[in-house]
Amino acid sequence: MADVDQGSVLPSESSPLILDGLNSTDSNGTDAVNATVAKFVATPEGTALAYGSLVFMALLPIFFGALRSVNCGKSKVAGENGCDYEYRNSSDMPETITGRDAARFPIIASCTLFGLYLFFKIFSQEYINLLLSMYFFVLGILALSHTMSPFMNRIFPANIPIKQYQLLFTQGSGETKEEIVNYEFDTKDMICLVISTVVGVWYILKKHWIANNLFGLAFALNGVELLHLNNVSTGCILLGGLFVYDVFWVFGTNVMVTVAKSFEAPIKLVFPQDLFEKGLGANQFAMLGLGDIVIPGIFIALLLRFDVSLKKNTRTYFYTSFLAYIFGLGMTIWVMHTFKHAQPALLYLVPACIGFPVVVALLKGELTEMFSYESSEEVLPHTPRLTHYPTVSGSPASLANSMQSSSSPRRRRNNPPM
Repeated sequence: MADVDQGSVLPSESSPLILDGLNSTDSNGTDAVNATVAKFVATPEGTALAYGSLVFMALLPIFFGALRSVNCGKSKVAGENGCDYEYRNSSDMPETITGRDAARFPIIASCTLFGLYLFFKIFSQEYINLLLSMYFFVLGILALSHTMSPFMNRIFPANIPIKQYQLLFTQGSGETKEEIVNYEFDTKDMICLVISTVVGVWYILKKHWIANNLFGLAFALNGVELLHLNNVSTGCILLGGLFVYDVFWVFGTNVMVTVAKSFEAPIKLVFPQDLFEKGLGANQFAMLGLGDIVIPGIFIALLLRFDVSLKKNTRTYFYTSFLAYIFGLGMTIWVMHTFKHAQPALLYLVPACIGFPVVVALLKGELTEMFSYESSEEVLPHTPRLTHYPTVSGSPASLANSMQSSSSPRRRRNNPPM
């Protein structure tokens, strides 16, 4: 496991899981006098709490994101829960990753990761991180607001009138007029945006780990919900490619580690190992990149939609892959804890998340049916294919695609009066 300076973060969600920190300590002024820096040693209780909390937080967006990806697909077909074939905003539209997209994904991600490496080598780290902070501030507000929306729909008082709003920016005039931004929202969305903005300001000003985690969980949940693999073969191509990507950039070069130490953004989940000693002001963090959640998560969500398509009222493949993810992440933590070296989590997650469901399908005689299943046709018709690529593999920029217009927005269909 590699030591990382306090405050450093992971450059991509598929970066290695890093569970140690290096920080100066002050013991009765001795360290200050001797100008020495001591390595922080977490207690067994603090380490167990940090590990357990990271695993728990990683499971939340996978479980609920998968459920939301299925529920939205069902609602569009049935016309329930305010969903139909037409979306109020293009940000609500899931994007489908095809086999061609999956094959190019690791290559584009590698080029972009190396580009970031060169940027941090040439330009000032301070100014780059300032720009990134503002970028993820906006994306975080949108992602957290979208995450909170279903909950707000349930608790919003019925006696409060709901007003509709529209934010519209256009370019040109007449026949050349082009929509730049067309965002429709209502009173409930306004409340979600205000709450999310408060969290965003908190993160910008304090960089507090709780605010970081709120944004990180929102990014991960939106990614699992809105990024859809069209079939199992595509999922295997994507996970296999990113498996090689992760292993190469972690073990083959120092690029990933260099960018990790320079990149500051809420693209990881963190939990302090010194929480018992310092409370909420703790600063020795265990970290997990979001890609180690989103990449396996979208594959697990695909298997849940496959379970639904079988119409057997079982969730065999979903629970199998979900347990496989827990096993793979636990194996990652065990290897790091044993060998004290950073590990690419996808090295363990990919074989587990693909292998376990395939073995179950073989035993049940459903392997052919699994690989012939097409998610975009059976559950999510009229879903656009992925046309934008993230700045780093699995980074929140990919999640931001769900927040940005990838096609002309379509307004919500007005239901005829009863």
